[in-house]
Amino acid sequence: MAKFSTSSRSDIFTHIGIIIAIFLILFFSFFFLYLPWSTNHGQSITVPELKGMTMEEMEKALDDRDLDYEVSDCTFVAGARPLTIVTQFPKAGSSVKEGRKVYLTIVSETAPMVKIPDIIGRSVSSAKNQLLSNGLVTGDPEYIAALESNSILKIKVDGREVSPGAQVPKGSKVTLVVGDGLGDQMIEVPNLVGMAADEADILTSGQNLSLTIHYVGAVEGSADGTIVRQRPAAQGNKIRVGDVIDVDVAGTDPNAPN
Repeated sequence: MAKFSTSSRSDIFTHIGIIIAIFLILFFSFFFLYLPWSTNHGQSITVPELKGMTMEEMEKALDDRDLDYEVSDCTFVAGARPLTIVTQFPKAGSSVKEGRKVYLTIVSETAPMVKIPDIIGRSVSSAKNQLLSNGLVTGDPEYIAALESNSILKIKVDGREVSPGAQVPKGSKVTLVVGDGLGDQMIEVPNLVGMAADEADILTSGQNLSLTIHYVGAVEGSADGTIVRQRPAAQGNKIRVGDVIDVDVAGTDPNAPN
């Protein structure tokens, strides 16, 4: 068995130097060789962009990179496909270790119900902001003849009128019925006698007037479906924009039940 001489001071310093050298070698080997090797040799995986993917597409993308996932939340997003990815953590492009779990928020399949806020009488911009804050969207306003200008008079969802407080699916498209401020204008009463009822309806609608039709049966000298009388009459009379003209139409109502 080899023996180390310690007969002199230089031998002692030599041995101490050897011990320190061995310690340093072990120290640096642990931090710069063993630790990188034990943590997948310093390799990392880049997290892919998952936003907008379906669940099937997301699972394949993560499986290909040996990553796992967990759905941490569901939320409703108007216009987005159900069960698609909205957000992710870690973000796309992050470097992670193999087997790391990616936390996901996905689009829910059903929209929650929300209340229509009370926006009657408000301006268009104010109503749009409040609807947006309630998770509802708006299209182009529908203007009708009324004295009120830029003021909400009615609320429609899917073509039907709804009242404030009604429950509708979040993300529903709301149509605002708005006054055009022309309700105080007077126009000449159009002469509708002798016109077909459907033509008169188009004409009066274009002049912001309403038409009420009364079928009076067969009238000699007049074809069925034509107007035989109107109230008010057309001779020099004026009518307010938005008012109604009552007309008598020859024949029977084609939409009446047999």
